[in-house]
Amino acid sequence: MKNSLLKKIENKEIVVGVVGLGYVGLPLAVEKAKAGFKTIGFDVQSQKVDLVNKGENYIGDVVDSDLTDIVKSGKLSATTDFSFIKDVDFIAICVPTPLDEHQQPDISYVKSSTEAISKYLSKGTMVVLESTTYPGTTEELIKPLLEQGSGLVCGKDFYLGFSPERVDPGNLIYKTKNTPKVVGAIGKDATEVIATMYRAVLEGDVLEVSSPAVAEMEKILENTYRNINIGLVNELTMLCNKMGISMWEVVDAAKTKPYGFQAFYPGPGLGGHCIPLDPYYLSWKAREYGFHTSMIEASGMINDRMPEYCVERASKILNRLKKAMNGAKVLILGVAYKQDIDDYRESPALRVIEVLKREGADVEFYDPWVAKYREHGEVFYGLTELSAEQIKQADLVIVTAAHTNVDYDFVAEHATAIFDTKNAMKNVQERDNIEVL
Repeated sequence: MKNSLLKKIENKEIVVGVVGLGYVGLPLAVEKAKAGFKTIGFDVQSQKVDLVNKGENYIGDVVDSDLTDIVKSGKLSATTDFSFIKDVDFIAICVPTPLDEHQQPDISYVKSSTEAISKYLSKGTMVVLESTTYPGTTEELIKPLLEQGSGLVCGKDFYLGFSPERVDPGNLIYKTKNTPKVVGAIGKDATEVIATMYRAVLEGDVLEVSSPAVAEMEKILENTYRNINIGLVNELTMLCNKMGISMWEVVDAAKTKPYGFQAFYPGPGLGGHCIPLDPYYLSWKAREYGFHTSMIEASGMINDRMPEYCVERASKILNRLKKAMNGAKVLILGVAYKQDIDDYRESPALRVIEVLKREGADVEFYDPWVAKYREHGEVFYGLTELSAEQIKQADLVIVTAAHTNVDYDFVAEHATAIFDTKNAMKNVQERDNIEVL
């Protein structure tokens, strides 16, 4: 099986299947197809499937013309029918792994996808989980489900591995194609073949590790590292505010050290599809071993508190203006979780808005990247433009995303008061009405 698959990879005869056509799956499917492999994408959302089959892009990290070209050439197609699995040689599972309402891992999408795959799995297939999860998922959950559903034996009839997605929406330098990849599989042959498959597609290095569990833990380390360091900076920001010191200036000064320090900046909380979630996966799994990840849990509490802290600071600004939060008009600038993208998953801005409304504020938002967002089953619409009159009407403007296509000088000129939680207005010269987190 190993030699047969290596030959098929070399001859570009592998048919690729990608389960989940979101921020991870679609860019991966596009790169596989661009590398010359026939690729079939699957998603439960028929709207996404229809868009792909029309060559219409909906993901920022995918180049529109790339998608159009590979669809027209027949290298990429999409379906909502799981039976396509019987026709593929390589399967990448790229489905969401969110947290449930109790902040515990929700791997139902992984489980249901694996069960569906198992019904159509054939001999000589590579299966790779890319969704972030807790260490042990591939061997403890995926492997038995695939074996039971297919009647095949892992390592003998099919290869199974884990290769964590590394997607940074909006990153202008590192995309799916040139970001280094980590591969851990069950058995040396599986690791070699799966790594060879990725090398045939990607420009970035492919590092082989000894097991899926190492690769799973590696991914969680990446984001836990960021979570903890952001938590440290956020906590020091609260202290610096009491001491009358700018944490932004402190970090900028510290990062002049050429070794031993990496700059992390404060903000209204954590957002995105990884950093706010992944540490909880490890903390949950650690409890199985009677181990408490105290540092992770402490940083999580700090970061989770930031939206409330920002509202407390906003309330003090209004108080100095002899305004109550109850009934105050507040304009939020930016609901995306990071600058210059349209992704608002887990965005702290949404929590800020929620807390403001709970305190009685009249809240509107403007985001040049996000016209509307859905939260708790309800759709909220933003302002279509940012006019001088709308800015003047607000008792307080709160900047919660540092989008570069917002005219902050214009905002500062017309705003009564501004609370900048992202230091987006650092280049504005007239700063009498600006307070920075």
